[in-house]
Amino acid sequence: QVQLVESGGGSVQAGGSLRLSCAVSAYTVGRNYMGWFRQPPEKEREGVAVIDTAGGRWYADSVQGRFTISRDNANLTLYLQMNSLKPEDTAMYYCAADWRYGSRLDPRGYNYWGQGTQVTVSS
Repeated sequence: QVQLVESGGGSVQAGGSLRLSCAVSAYTVGRNYMGWFRQPPEKEREGVAVIDTAGGRWYADSVQGRFTISRDNANLTLYLQMNSLKPEDTAMYYCAADWRYGSRLDPRGYNYWGQGTQVTVSS
């Protein structure tokens, strides 16, 4: 059974940090790629960071050097450490798994999704 449940969102001031977690089912953790995506208000969903089963990582240019994606397969959890947050990072953040096609950071290529967790960064 596929399951992804995000947590860790909240409100923070610019320059602050948050760590998002995504609890995944044993079936889901074996998927080739898992990643974090976000959807700002009135904008399209976009890729943030993706990790493969070997630990390879891909980041959007806008978060490179500030965000770190990691996975703990033993504890069935995907993480996103977000540092130096900016107001433009405000969005609903989703974790996703099972990439099927296209760019690894393109949300259209992912098959399974969580329900999302809100991140709000104030200036």
